[in-house]
Amino acid sequence: MPKIRVLVVDDAVVIRKLITETLNRDPQLEVVGTAPNGRIALQKITQVNPDLIILDVEMPEMDGLQTIKEIRKSYPKLPVIMFSTLTGRGTVTTIEALTAGASDYVCKPGNLGCITEGIAKLEAELIPKIRNLCPGSPPPRAAAAAPAGAPIRNVPSRFAKPSRVDILAVGTSTGGPNALAEVFKSFPREFPVPIVVVQHMPPTFTALLAERLTANSPVKFQEGAEGMEVLAGRGYIAPGGKHMIVHREQTRVVLGVHEEPPENSCRPAVDVLFRSVVQAYGAGTLGVVLTGMGYDGLRGCQLIREQQGQIIAQDEASSVVWGMPGAVAQAGLADRVAPLEQVCTEIVRRVRSGRAPVRLEEPSILCH
Repeated sequence: MPKIRVLVVDDAVVIRKLITETLNRDPQLEVVGTAPNGRIALQKITQVNPDLIILDVEMPEMDGLQTIKEIRKSYPKLPVIMFSTLTGRGTVTTIEALTAGASDYVCKPGNLGCITEGIAKLEAELIPKIRNLCPGSPPPRAAAAAPAGAPIRNVPSRFAKPSRVDILAVGTSTGGPNALAEVFKSFPREFPVPIVVVQHMPPTFTALLAERLTANSPVKFQEGAEGMEVLAGRGYIAPGGKHMIVHREQTRVVLGVHEEPPENSCRPAVDVLFRSVVQAYGAGTLGVVLTGMGYDGLRGCQLIREQQGQIIAQDEASSVVWGMPGAVAQAGLADRVAPLEQVCTEIVRRVRSGRAPVRLEEPSILCH
């Protein structure tokens, strides 16, 4: 099997050397070039033909955000992993890069004075993501463990007329920020149901993601918090490092957050959220599973199906990683397996079904 060819872009010589030496120790990986900034990296892409780029967020001349935007103009499918610090500026720029099309991110080792710790962090976090993002590389163990299920197909609804949708629940991981931005950018301004989202991310990142989505869509998103009332037309992102659930309190539906053990090695976990949504809304649940590694959300979708709710899964061609939506589709649980550019339209169609027409401004009616 050919080695995965990697281009490393970072302004720090010590970082370039650390990444290069670590990756070259792996028999399946090969660093074919390095660059100290984005401008030189763009020139090197045509010279070394990488399978994947590791891109620093903060660099002189052309930073990571500017570079990913330029890369996506000519290479829309080339995997790019952002290499980010946990500084305020680094975190903000990483979120912007992910919504602009970066495939994933890894935080830089905190203690660069200890080479052993740096190598261990890269081996544990960076190398698995490289393999996962590159076609032809061995699948991660978690994804391989997902049940094979039935062949991929659009599943006819169990009823001639599906139940009215009362909540939209979305789960995603690798490639999710960009996918979420694409789905919600053209949503109706007066969306008639609440939106709850799990995006696998650590603390700080999820609050910034909510801000970014709000700035670029008609929907107001916020990071979920304990006791927050769930309102129609509003979006709630599960906080990084915590599970998020919904539950009924008399006439209201409110959010809960907790730090119980991870599920599917994730916290927040899609399954935890979906399970609570089904308990609160039953057949009124519309579950959407977008691009992501592993199979978090599969059990939750099984519960949605059992309660006669509806499910949409992103298709393989438009997914950065078809682990999560692929597991749902291959298990025969999805009512529709759709390319990313059609997910918004499909959601709006299903949510509006069974409701009286709402007069909206023309630009917000269609999903582009």
